[in-house]
Amino acid sequence: MSVSDQQSTGGTGRLYGVGLGPGDPALMTVRAVQIIAEADVVAYHSARHGRSIARSIAAQHIRADHIEEALVYPLTTETTDHPGGYRGALDEFYTEAAARLAVHLDAGRTVAVLAEGDPLFYGSYQHMHKRLAHRYATEVVPGVTSVSAAAARLGTPLVEGEEVLTILPGTLPEEELTARLAATDSAVVMKLGRTFPAVRRAFEASGRLPEARYVERATMAGERTGDLADTDADSVPYFAVAVLPSRIDAPRPAPSAAPGTGEVVVVGTGPAGPLWLTPETRGALAAADDLVGYTTYLDRVPVRPGQQRHGSDNKVESERAEFALDLARRGRRVAVVSGGDPGVFAMATAVLEVASQDAYTDIAVRVLPGVTAANAAAARAGAPLGHDYATLSLSDRLKPWEVIAERLRAAATADLVLALYNPGSRSRTWQVGKARDLLLEHRSPDTPVVLGRDVGGPAESVRTVRLADLDPAEVDMRTILIVGSSQTRWVRRGDGRQIVWTPRRYPEG
Repeated sequence: MSVSDQQSTGGTGRLYGVGLGPGDPALMTVRAVQIIAEADVVAYHSARHGRSIARSIAAQHIRADHIEEALVYPLTTETTDHPGGYRGALDEFYTEAAARLAVHLDAGRTVAVLAEGDPLFYGSYQHMHKRLAHRYATEVVPGVTSVSAAAARLGTPLVEGEEVLTILPGTLPEEELTARLAATDSAVVMKLGRTFPAVRRAFEASGRLPEARYVERATMAGERTGDLADTDADSVPYFAVAVLPSRIDAPRPAPSAAPGTGEVVVVGTGPAGPLWLTPETRGALAAADDLVGYTTYLDRVPVRPGQQRHGSDNKVESERAEFALDLARRGRRVAVVSGGDPGVFAMATAVLEVASQDAYTDIAVRVLPGVTAANAAAARAGAPLGHDYATLSLSDRLKPWEVIAERLRAAATADLVLALYNPGSRSRTWQVGKARDLLLEHRSPDTPVVLGRDVGGPAESVRTVRLADLDPAEVDMRTILIVGSSQTRWVRRGDGRQIVWTPRRYPEG
């Protein structure tokens, strides 16, 4: 169907956003060529020097009788004296440019706005689209993006299987780039040029620099590819991208046999699934050669090709730590997977205890934080930990009950909110009742107690009961208890939701 056949009635023209692909004119689509050939007006953005990359790509299809509209940017950096700042200056420019095109459209002319790559992918055309598409019949012609072109020129898969691709502008803050690069499988960072030094630092800080590739002017004259780590920052233009290709079947750095060259990273997966992982933790899990942990926690971590998983029972913490350190001593990058926060009644202590032995002092060990059960349950309930609180484990497997009881009394006497971990199990059913009775010696029977079970998981249950009504039969190892202080409030809001909070201010006297 020709352009003229598709024109709207009423004398108004039709707007086209035409994707030209990454630079090589041969990569323009048949539809893009057809639209340009039959358009009355060809519009394109350019810098103040007047040269337009978009026009140069489509040059062989632009006729002498085409009406050309060069939409020249008023500025190329973020320095401007415009009262609205850089964004204000650009917004004014796009509004004026759209008005110029509207004159042609109102006159019944067909307008083709050229766009490098794809019109709606970081393209300037989108600003015309937002201002005009609701007023005129419009068609967007997709184009090959620089992302696809870069992967093709590198000759390596970008994503495969269940991998996730993240596309990032290099203009993001460096810390944000670092976090997102650490958390993803594959990535493309665009808009380099003057952002390149910060982008490179982000790749290095995220541990992804050895994998990163560099592509400049893909499919265009002056194309260049190479390793990002070897790229000279002073030579990087705006039309360049940094690429993290697929990790599947990609060569991983071979573990070194040199003593002490491996590493153990103890990571917390939070109380449940992927929503509770931090970007840093995601990155450490993805980069590991080996995953070591309690099988239930390992099951929360996505399976990645090339990694080895070593699951074990929940009661062999020291043996698990020693196994992980032995792997690291052989040059392996090892992630020890822990639930919640690894430093709160979890695997960090077990690993560090073993790592302090003379045989392992040359092994690097890091601990990465995670969301712990107390914080997760508190957030679901409201803010019961809003003032001073103490965290105790009711398990007497590693310390005698007499010590637990003494600490409960001390915390209760000090009027601290209490977060009680490991309150009960199949073999331990009496501690909750003992703790309740002890606390009732110091707290009102109406003190709110939050019971958070499987927080973040499919069987999540968060309830609040009076301390006097706390039933040990309703508590198991998947439950955490938060016992309020004398100041903790417990109310039901208008929407029916019950919330618990502890005021930040403690009364004088």
